[in-house]
Amino acid sequence: MLLIGYIVTALGLLRAATPGATAAPRLDDKPRIAVMSAFEPEWLVLLKVLQDPQEHVVNGRRFVTGSLAGKDVVLFLSGVSMVNAAMTTQQAIDYFDITTIVFSGIAGGVDPKLSIGDVVVSGQWGQYLEAIFARETQKGTFAIPPFLDTQFPNFGMIHPNESEVVREGSTEPEDRFWFPVDGKLLETARQVAGSVTLEKCAGADKCLSHQPKVVVGGNGVSGSAFVDNAAFREFTFQTFEAQVLDMESAATAHVAYSNGVPFIAFRSLSDLAGGGEAENEMGVFFALASANSAKIVQAFLAALP
Repeated sequence: MLLIGYIVTALGLLRAATPGATAAPRLDDKPRIAVMSAFEPEWLVLLKVLQDPQEHVVNGRRFVTGSLAGKDVVLFLSGVSMVNAAMTTQQAIDYFDITTIVFSGIAGGVDPKLSIGDVVVSGQWGQYLEAIFARETQKGTFAIPPFLDTQFPNFGMIHPNESEVVREGSTEPEDRFWFPVDGKLLETARQVAGSVTLEKCAGADKCLSHQPKVVVGGNGVSGSAFVDNAAFREFTFQTFEAQVLDMESAATAHVAYSNGVPFIAFRSLSDLAGGGEAENEMGVFFALASANSAKIVQAFLAALP
């Protein structure tokens, strides 16, 4: 019914239906933390400090194993978009012994209390574009089919909806909007949040007027759209009480939930998703946000038991 649900379900059905189908051969047997990013600059920040790197390639996608902050990890790029994030997360789980999934990257700020450069570690993630596109009525309103329903208000024709989820040990699919972050990982993030001083300058003449901070908990949402619209930003904040909006984290959280793998995401604000007074800020503060996310991720990894 819904995109990511279809992907996970279809992968399972394909493996079950293929004669002689077997599990993917492991490229590395050491238990590792998957550390993933969407954009190359986010990934390169962490790749530069990776110890003993060894590269593996799966369907053209690079996975680099090594040690980061004293922990055995595998670094990789998901690529931008929900489908890429879901696909590469499942690849990592299939080809490596993944104990934990950590996402490091940028996001658009939704909560008016947050500012560019802040790092948000959301407690749960939802897919805001898992939706019903409704029919317009003669009265100018939008009505969804009578055999469907939704728990959320609409933004014009867009009615957000839940995702269909299948997971190990379940007897039938469940409908779910929020995918929780692992509680122990979130507590570790909370413990290190105050110990990291984030960057505030993206160059000599590109400094923020405030000191960025780390915020742990709350809601994040993801969807296959780059949002630079003040009205939709306001809708997202009011409807989901979201702090940040991106294009990958909820898809990764969905796959992690289906596979029973602990997940957490660190997202630094590169822009305000259309809420700024001038043009979108991402082009100026992309590198700053990437560095801040990577900085807190390294502190988080070092603090893990």
